[in-house]
Amino acid sequence: MLTRFGVVSAVLGLLALGGWLYARDWAPSREEFPTQGVSISSDNGTVEWGTLAAQGTDFAYIRAASGGQLRDQAFEANWAAARAAGMRYGASLDFSLCAKASDQATAFMTMVPRDNAALPPVIRLAFEPGCRARPGQDAVLSELNTLINLIESHSGTPVVLNPSDDFDARYDIASGINRTLWLDRNFFPPDREKRKWVMWTASDMRHIDGIDGPVKWDVMPR
Repeated sequence: MLTRFGVVSAVLGLLALGGWLYARDWAPSREEFPTQGVSISSDNGTVEWGTLAAQGTDFAYIRAASGGQLRDQAFEANWAAARAAGMRYGASLDFSLCAKASDQATAFMTMVPRDNAALPPVIRLAFEPGCRARPGQDAVLSELNTLINLIESHSGTPVVLNPSDDFDARYDIASGINRTLWLDRNFFPPDREKRKWVMWTASDMRHIDGIDGPVKWDVMPR
């Protein structure tokens, strides 16, 4: 009985290992999603940008700031290196419910230069760890509209919004703000018939040469 249990456990362990190895290397088909890239921040450590580009990474979204206080220390180096590697590049801001829109816009604009070659800026909308504020919907949409207007005036291009499922379920962003969406969902693309989107985070656990550890892998449909 113990032997049989041991065999079953070993088989389940091998299946789990095989699934993990498959998941860490998986990316959607290039036929359906020809443009594929990464989301990068200082959390990813030192990035070997030439290695990323050589493996077919088409673009990178690089975090500039989080809320009104944290300015990503690796942003300038990553921004310059992505451009030097011949990749397309854009800046992102992690929105915070615990900071004023004006402060968050200032943090972003201080970090991100005006660059006509850059991709549209992205605002990520998620519940920030350590921030317990939960304002009403009207207040959040008002602050977000202020933030969007300031960033768009700086960049000269419309922003893309990247809401998490739980943030969007609470605040129904699309009800008050008409902007292009970037959605997250590991392995299974969101239904484009139900909700239009232009980018999808297909995996937040992909491993790729040039980055130590898992990275968010983002794709654009044909």
